[in-house]
Amino acid sequence: MSDDMIYLDATVRTEFGKGASRRARRDGLIPAVLYGHGGDPVHLNLPGHATFLALRGNPNAVVTLRYEDGEQLALSRDIQVDPVRREIRHVDLFGIKRGEKVSVEVPVVIEGESAPDTIHTLELQTGLINAEVLSLPDEIVANIDGLDVGDVVRAADLALPAGVELEQDPEDVFVLISEPESEVEETEEDAEAPADEAEAEAPAEE
Repeated sequence: MSDDMIYLDATVRTEFGKGASRRARRDGLIPAVLYGHGGDPVHLNLPGHATFLALRGNPNAVVTLRYEDGEQLALSRDIQVDPVRREIRHVDLFGIKRGEKVSVEVPVVIEGESAPDTIHTLELQTGLINAEVLSLPDEIVANIDGLDVGDVVRAADLALPAGVELEQDPEDVFVLISEPESEVEETEEDAEAPADEAEAEAPAEE
């Protein structure tokens, strides 16, 4: 994992407030706060483009921050994104140590094909896991291959990488396999409706 480590060169912030944050963003920086194990928070400015690349598509990104106090391994915790420009406006990070285990939510993805004439519904989008900080998976897999109507994928059925534990009820349902609504029945109902209406509107014979 060390070869894949992402390094971000940060600077400690000495100015605070909305005005200081706006100036930082104009300079291509992203305001951030690093929280530690009971220590005081450290207010930082991160390089904008490098931070965007590091956090893109990964809410549980692990990075090494380099600033005047040395280096600190950190896990992204909260990423605030501009809803229009899709730019990162602020980041909360949590200081971690190699070998430490953390609990994070990870996206669930579907793998395989269920039986013919069935559909699947993803009931839960993420799963809560516990794993070593440098071995956090990007996703966990729910395999639906061959499942039929009424089958489900529960938490206990999820495929987890070695060393990863699921921290939720094993009976939680992540995927439900069901039968699609019959389009034939809907078509027949639609075809019958106008005929019924026409009979109702026709004048009675004298």
